[in-house]
Amino acid sequence: MKFIFGEKIGMSQIWKGNKVEPITLIEAGPSKITQIKTKESDGYEAVQIGFKSISKKNRLKKTMKGKEFKHLREFRVADGLKDFKIGDEINVSIFKEGDNINISSISKGKGFQGAVKKWGFHGKSASHGVKHEHRTLGSVGSAFPQRVFRGKKMPGRMGSEKMTIKNLKVMKIDLENNLLAVKGAIPGGKKTLVEIRG
Repeated sequence: MKFIFGEKIGMSQIWKGNKVEPITLIEAGPSKITQIKTKESDGYEAVQIGFKSISKKNRLKKTMKGKEFKHLREFRVADGLKDFKIGDEINVSIFKEGDNINISSISKGKGFQGAVKKWGFHGKSASHGVKHEHRTLGSVGSAFPQRVFRGKKMPGRMGSEKMTIKNLKVMKIDLENNLLAVKGAIPGGKKTLVEIRG
């Protein structure tokens, strides 16, 4: 199983033959294996990896005491732990051009939004008698029981959710700069932490 951490840099585009392809640039790794969890000790098999080393100067501060990496996450492993050792480095060389990958990250937060933006409701028509009601939700209750059902699509907070985009194609790999160019867009803004799975 292939997995690595990365940080979204931004979007760009490259030429492939006579076609321009949109790409997202990701600074992927290097990540370091910090812990291996086994069924005997933890009840499940997983590999914990660290990304973005913290300098010794900052590590001595109270908030960073004992932390070597800025980000620590673990990945479940289905096909055994024999290929992993504590201290091993994982970099972009585990992928190759043309690979299909899944990317998970936190989407951009958009704050409190109405039903038109959040759920795609078309709103009311602009005919007579619809003053100040163009983007309202409409009726939410029922005759019986006299209450709003749980799960009703209503205004509320939008974004800041973990999302996974599947089957993204690896377009280019830069081993020297630890860069991964992926076809299409991924959730989140610049410097968003992303989980990449092969």
